[in-house]
Amino acid sequence: QVQLVESGGGLVQAGGSLRLSCAASGRAFSVYPMGWFRQAPGKEREFVSAISSSGGMTYYTDSVKGRFTISRDNAKEMIWLQMNNLKPEDTAVYFCATGRGPKLANGVDYWGQGTQVTVSS
Repeated sequence: QVQLVESGGGLVQAGGSLRLSCAASGRAFSVYPMGWFRQAPGKEREFVSAISSSGGMTYYTDSVKGRFTISRDNAKEMIWLQMNNLKPEDTAVYFCATGRGPKLANGVDYWGQGTQVTVSS
């Protein structure tokens, strides 16, 4: 049973920072790409960032480039999303995910339960 458990969400003022964490268990972590998606109220879930199995390749949606940084530690079976210069439009539930292909575009196999990020103006 694969489990992804996110933490680190919260309420922050615009311009502030948060660091999301995702702990994985249940399958060979180092083999699979990992990523973050988000879903704002009334909107579809969207891709935010992904990282290759080795950590050598990273991907970001345009709206977060230069502000967010994804990283992973295969020995600890964890990934992180460092979010700086947060904006109100970053407010959403953030989901950790694992699946197939760059940006997990070939399919997400497992989702975490999500963690709320709220950015006040």
